[in-house]
Amino acid sequence: MNGSSEFDVKKSLRFGEKIREVRERKGLTLKAVASQAGVSESLVSQIERGRVSPAIDTLLSLAQVLDIRLEYLFEEYNRQGRVSVIRSGERRSIHEDRVVYEELACPDEQDGGHSIESYIISIPAGGATRRGHYGHPGKEMGYILEGQARLRYEDRDFELGQGDSVSFSAGAPHTIENTGTGPLKALWVVSPAQRFV
Repeated sequence: MNGSSEFDVKKSLRFGEKIREVRERKGLTLKAVASQAGVSESLVSQIERGRVSPAIDTLLSLAQVLDIRLEYLFEEYNRQGRVSVIRSGERRSIHEDRVVYEELACPDEQDGGHSIESYIISIPAGGATRRGHYGHPGKEMGYILEGQARLRYEDRDFELGQGDSVSFSAGAPHTIENTGTGPLKALWVVSPAQRFV
């Protein structure tokens, strides 16, 4: 089991793939890189094909020869196993007029275009979101926890009640209105993150 786990980690770090990409972009041969790094051509070839995991001194030598930043080589490692917990009493919130957004998932800047954010939207009777009225890149998904809502998407309206969910491309103008007499609460997920970045 241990061997399999180590292989998966090695594969996910993509050392060899990155080394090959940079070497080819710079127009260098395996032989030239191996010679400058003080290792065999065969070893560099095996590292590039993911057949062997390089020793740290070999990896450092190859990175130096190819002028590769170590952050680039290890960026996947830094992302592995990240767990973010937001305690119920420690959520960040954003107020826009009378609408409140309470953060549930914290965006990770390292995720770039794949970042997500999640929050609970609380809208009082007669209130509506404003920020999405111009649209933005990405996707959104919402789930109505309580109350009645209307999603205005471009020139179409979608009536939503408790337990209903909706998903859509966020590029078109969109707003959420509370059409009920009580408060509206909805769970919302947005990717890439927009409000809390």
